[in-house]
Amino acid sequence: MDIISTQKFIRLAPKKIRPVVSLVRNMKLQEVIEKLPFVNKKGADYLLKVIKSACANAKNRGISEDLLFIKEIQVSEGPRLKRGIPVSKGQWHPIIKRMSHIKVILGVKEVKKENKKQTKKETIKTLENQKKSVKKGSKK
Repeated sequence: MDIISTQKFIRLAPKKIRPVVSLVRNMKLQEVIEKLPFVNKKGADYLLKVIKSACANAKNRGISEDLLFIKEIQVSEGPRLKRGIPVSKGQWHPIIKRMSHIKVILGVKEVKKENKKQTKKETIKTLENQKKSVKKGSKK
């Protein structure tokens, strides 16, 4: 089961958020939450907000934070605001203000269960073995 959290229309270029994401990629979830506030980038604040939101989504579903890990982080480009500065001779220089979308997907670690169900063939074999051991015991 995956827990998804998104933040759209962030007024910061994806180019400025992606280096922060590359720092976080192979860390544990608790480690990320502890270290991101100390990263001196504006994108770190936005990313931390989305990760905390995903953790809250998991808590609402009843999943412990210890079982969570960062499965995927996507930073995609949103719409662009096109602005400009007027310059001489009736011209203007364009300024493109880019927006970002951040999507965080958290995975849940599966706890291994040692109680596995036996198939019919396995149960029949165990019963036959038990019967054989009982018959051998009665002959002595």
